[in-house]
Amino acid sequence: MNLKSIDKTNNMRCTMIYRILASLIFSLSLLSGVVGSASANSTIVVGGKKFTEQQLVAEMTAQLLRANGYSVDKRPDLGSSVLRAAQENGQVDVYWEYTGTSLITYNKVTEKLDADETYKKISELDAQKGITWLNPSKANNTYAFAMRKEEAEKDGIVSISDLAKKIETGKSYKFASNAEFFSRPDGLRPLQETYKFEFERKNIVRMDGGLTYQALRDSQVDLALVLSTDGRIPAFGFVVLKDDKGFFPSYALTPVIRTDVYKENPKIGELLNALSSTLDDDTIAALNSRVDVGRESIESVSKEFLQKNKLL
Repeated sequence: MNLKSIDKTNNMRCTMIYRILASLIFSLSLLSGVVGSASANSTIVVGGKKFTEQQLVAEMTAQLLRANGYSVDKRPDLGSSVLRAAQENGQVDVYWEYTGTSLITYNKVTEKLDADETYKKISELDAQKGITWLNPSKANNTYAFAMRKEEAEKDGIVSISDLAKKIETGKSYKFASNAEFFSRPDGLRPLQETYKFEFERKNIVRMDGGLTYQALRDSQVDLALVLSTDGRIPAFGFVVLKDDKGFFPSYALTPVIRTDVYKENPKIGELLNALSSTLDDDTIAALNSRVDVGRESIESVSKEFLQKNKLL
């Protein structure tokens, strides 16, 4: 073997050794990354949906956790189904969900249940998916029908049954609804069947959910689908019609957390249960109003509320 052959052989060996070492280093770096992420229990991914109430509770959660030593990655403004899937897949650790949404949309339960039965049912079903429901708040953000106060008083309408009787006698009302409620299996059609009335198709105006409030305020419609804890209801002088036949399920606003994360960080449960205990319909509506009507920032409203309730 000549010198050139020896040099070539040595170079090949060096190259092989280098590649082996590089591969080992890369593998070790991946392993250390996995171990590091698995043990970094203080980093919590907080999710939220894309409307004011959800932005508020997501921000309050983030501020509360940071104040107690956790590093927070906040991911607000997600669609409902996307957010739920992200939690089931381990991409989001905690967010605030509504009991009725989990019951009907995620778990496909069609039987009528009261608030306590709903919470118990979804707690059991979601536990099988690695999700723990913490303590529900007293804020029940359910769908509702709203009218301008003066019009409701003039027509003597207090409940949805009153509305049905008026329509039955020939009175016509233009109704603003979001597209989801118009088409969903637990939406407008079964509600009309329950209360035995029907809007004329020409009197149903489908639009983005946030626009129904403005349309009602500006008298473009006579009736609107709203969320019962929205701050624009009192601000715009609306009244919510009583759901006297109990059509709408309970939608209690509740923190939900991945079970693995909860077991590793039980203090998070204590913190979020404390926050949940401060929220009810009037409270969350007032907070929503400060943002939507008063144009205050999500961050400042959240911080002031936490401080007022001695959570910060």
